[in-house]
Amino acid sequence: MVVKRQFSSGGILFRKARSGTRVALISRQGGKVWCLPKGLIEKGESAQEAAAREVQEETGLIGRIVQKLGDVSYWYVSHEEGAKVFKKVSFFLFQHQGGNLKEHDFEVDEVAWMPIDKAVGKLTYEGERRLMLKAKKFLEFR
Repeated sequence: MVVKRQFSSGGILFRKARSGTRVALISRQGGKVWCLPKGLIEKGESAQEAAAREVQEETGLIGRIVQKLGDVSYWYVSHEEGAKVFKKVSFFLFQHQGGNLKEHDFEVDEVAWMPIDKAVGKLTYEGERRLMLKAKKFLEFR
């Protein structure tokens, strides 16, 4: 089987509210998967540029990068390409600046703001839960 490498980028978008910090999560596969916005880094694009673009496309929201949170790496099989794929996703923390949740792209079923503690439990993927906990710790002292 052919082995390929993919590089993607995404983010955790947060906003402060009276009731605490809220983050934006996206839903896919009819609500079966809750995850962070992310996507492939396009040719000529930096990881930061790709993350900002993907956050805006998949949530309808605009954010300002605060810092890099870390990377998540995993393997999956692409039946379309007949390949085993090693994927690395770089994630950044974004502070909400504006936008509209209803303007997310067609790949996303729903976008929701939720308390950061609830988001940790809602996320489907372990690597993303780990990064959300890291973001929570950072934001507690901000």
